[in-house]
Amino acid sequence: MLHYLDQGAGPATLVILHGLFGTLDNWQTLARRWAEEAGLRVVSVDLRNHGRSFHAPEHSYELMAQDVLALFDHLALPPESLSLLGHSMGGKVAMRLALDAPGRLARLLVLDIAPRASDMLHQAPIIAGLQAVDLTEVQTRGDADAALARHIRQPTVRQFLLKNLYRDADNRFAWRINLPVLAAEVAAIGAETSGPPFLKPALFIRGGLSDYVSPDDKLTGIPALFPNSEVVTIPNAGHWVHAEKPDEVFGLVRNFVLGRQES
Repeated sequence: MLHYLDQGAGPATLVILHGLFGTLDNWQTLARRWAEEAGLRVVSVDLRNHGRSFHAPEHSYELMAQDVLALFDHLALPPESLSLLGHSMGGKVAMRLALDAPGRLARLLVLDIAPRASDMLHQAPIIAGLQAVDLTEVQTRGDADAALARHIRQPTVRQFLLKNLYRDADNRFAWRINLPVLAAEVAAIGAETSGPPFLKPALFIRGGLSDYVSPDDKLTGIPALFPNSEVVTIPNAGHWVHAEKPDEVFGLVRNFVLGRQES
């Protein structure tokens, strides 16, 4: 069973799926707000090979969607009041689940990812940086940051990745992510999403400074699979739109899940 955090109570449930190299912890500020301020039941999830969830030798969207469906069953989540939100890789998991099992949810929300394929070349320096960290030699988080910096210049990206670093039962540094499997399966993580259209309401939120959702995605790629969808752009936000513009994402998600029209 996937590791998850269940908080809040209310007539509507929101399930949140993080992106590649992320954890449910990345979403806790917004998750808490949706639970406390919007009155939602919020279930934040660690996907396989991430966070505190299990490590497995396979990492595909089909399997990740099945993992999430098993969690739906475990929590007995009623489909008629269930909204599924995913960011980046988690967005493709959410799309896969919606296309394969449309009867299991009422609404779909996808943050800054499109169904088209990606060559994933932008992940090469991140994987190289993570692989360059010799955990047998690392004594402090600063040591790990210095090793990452040889491949990854952006401090914010390094800070995000270092949230995966923890001390194990022997007080040694280790990664929570299953790095060997994620590195081996990175091409599969970039795979195209396809299938019969999902006809229920869908909301795609993109960052105005991000290229993960292109004009062609907005005009043709997304509507082809999600004909009852809307694409909303948040200006001056990049790929981590929820971290950069949390108030805007909070309002958009709250209103969509609760069926509100007002801002």
